[in-house]
Amino acid sequence: MRGTGGFGVTIREELEQREREILAPWASFSALSKGRNVPEEQCDIRPVFQRDRDRILHSKSFRRLKDKTQVFLAPDGDHYRTRMTHTLEVSQNARTIAKALRLNEDLTEAIALGHDLGHTPFGHAGERALNRLCPGGFRHNEQSLRTVDVLEKSGRGLNLTWEVRDGILNHQTSLMPNTLEGQVVRLCDKIAYCHHDMDDAIRGGILTEYDVPQEIRDAVGDTLGKRLDHFIHDIVTSSRGTGEIRMSAETAEGLRALRAFMFERVYTNPEAKSEEKKAESLIETLFSYYMANNDQLPGYLLQLREQGTSLEQLVCDYISTMTDRFAIARYEELFIPKTWPVL
Repeated sequence: MRGTGGFGVTIREELEQREREILAPWASFSALSKGRNVPEEQCDIRPVFQRDRDRILHSKSFRRLKDKTQVFLAPDGDHYRTRMTHTLEVSQNARTIAKALRLNEDLTEAIALGHDLGHTPFGHAGERALNRLCPGGFRHNEQSLRTVDVLEKSGRGLNLTWEVRDGILNHQTSLMPNTLEGQVVRLCDKIAYCHHDMDDAIRGGILTEYDVPQEIRDAVGDTLGKRLDHFIHDIVTSSRGTGEIRMSAETAEGLRALRAFMFERVYTNPEAKSEEKKAESLIETLFSYYMANNDQLPGYLLQLREQGTSLEQLVCDYISTMTDRFAIARYEELFIPKTWPVL
């Protein structure tokens, strides 16, 4: 049954009109999207960015995030973050800011849910390994875009809108999305990992709250919760009514100092990263195996090979889709001898 509202207009058109009435002038409007690479008939209920959000949420690559490392490899405990919980925290913080600034929440959420879909198993250790192995390097933001454009749905891709794809590609620190919604996600990514990675590091006994330098505690808060609250309030207060996404100079410096502290004490901490060399070696071994045995790649990747994609890229594609658990299982299956069964 066709989703229609009053006077013969569709529910989607009613929602698009509601955006025009509620959102800030500089927000991204669904009806003004630059569209998709492959044109599609519009949904009669959902505006385009909501539709993109749903496609990402139901994708295999999103579900795999639950078994991909955030910071700690195979942590012994139920409450450490994974790549999925990181993604959900980015999404929630970004939606809070977008709503307060009258930006497009659907677009914000779609970008946030999709920004890490191309991340490797074993977190940044896996990314470093593939970056060495793949000609031209490997960057997870570019792989996230490749995931939604090409790899999802067995090589058909998700055919997302330009605005969502732009936000996914440009969420890295050195880049800048073209929409304000994407810029919100970019900031919230940094805030989220500083916040939850410190929480995990405290849980793991790597540091305590009182190890955080006093000048940071004075500038942006002396507890995890206070810092998160401070960052979100500061972005909203500094950006409201300006048509820009920004922080106050003091808070931006506080976030920079907090990130530097986390890189020094957690992201390069020998105890926290003690297993990463093993993970990198595992990735390198799998890469060599599939380069030599490319007939064992999934069929849709072999079809891309026939279309001219390099074998190195396809092996990187396959390994980057793996969860930590699947990569370990494949390694054990291929390289660890099994005991002979006793009859």
